[in-house]
Amino acid sequence: MDRTEPEVMEHAKQTQYTSADKKDAGDGGGGGGSVFNGHFDGMVKRPAGGTGHGSDPPAPGAESGSHRPDAAAAADSVMETWKEERTRSVEDNEMNLPSLAAAYTTILRGLGEDPQRQGLLKTPWRAATAMQFFTKGYQEKIIDVLNDAIFDEDHDELVIVKDIDMFSMCEHHLVPIFGRVHIGYLPNKRVLGLSKLARIVEIYSRRLQVQERLTKQIAVAITEALQPTGVGVVIEATHMCMVMRGVQKMNSKTVTSTMLGVFREDPKTRDEFLTLIRC
Repeated sequence: MDRTEPEVMEHAKQTQYTSADKKDAGDGGGGGGSVFNGHFDGMVKRPAGGTGHGSDPPAPGAESGSHRPDAAAAADSVMETWKEERTRSVEDNEMNLPSLAAAYTTILRGLGEDPQRQGLLKTPWRAATAMQFFTKGYQEKIIDVLNDAIFDEDHDELVIVKDIDMFSMCEHHLVPIFGRVHIGYLPNKRVLGLSKLARIVEIYSRRLQVQERLTKQIAVAITEALQPTGVGVVIEATHMCMVMRGVQKMNSKTVTSTMLGVFREDPKTRDEFLTLIRC
């Protein structure tokens, strides 16, 4: 890398950001708002009264209920959202790599380092590539993972996969979160290939996250894809933002849970799940 490359990279970064800003401004918040801050929120957001942006107002005297989708249609639309999610592509990675590397060069300078010294010459590119890997969940869709892995099966007892390793990034400090995920569901005539539960964890954890949202996203994705009788997800994780900075509590762990369906409604089912994941 010669002395002029950082300036070229910085120019590329500015061009990328300008293009992204124009694109965001042109979108105007359209698309139903199913992606918020780069994260799928598990729900389809519909405008109040059932009318879209730019649609005609209700005719005088018309009943407001005539403009709302019926309950079945609304439920179906929610159940389909897990098929549509993707906010980044492999092509985006290639296009954005120079601007990411330029940003890391700027960070190194801001820390008082010399990006031109031998040990740091390739660091911006290595860091940019690593960050794209840490957040590769943005370029994956649940429907791709579950393809041909949902099977009709007359099984009505708990299915549990526990101690799934999880690595994520705290969206507040951009430092690691790591721990274990426990998933259980009560099938409703359909089961999911066991490895796919771990793949769902990988998709949502490989993003900028908070643990509370991550827990819910995993549970909602399984519910939407399988429509089981119930789903339970428990995550135990260590947050490096609490360990290596701030309060610096080395042994602290955060535990979050999401219980849906019978796991939420029936204490016996919930207790059985919580007991089995601790065996």
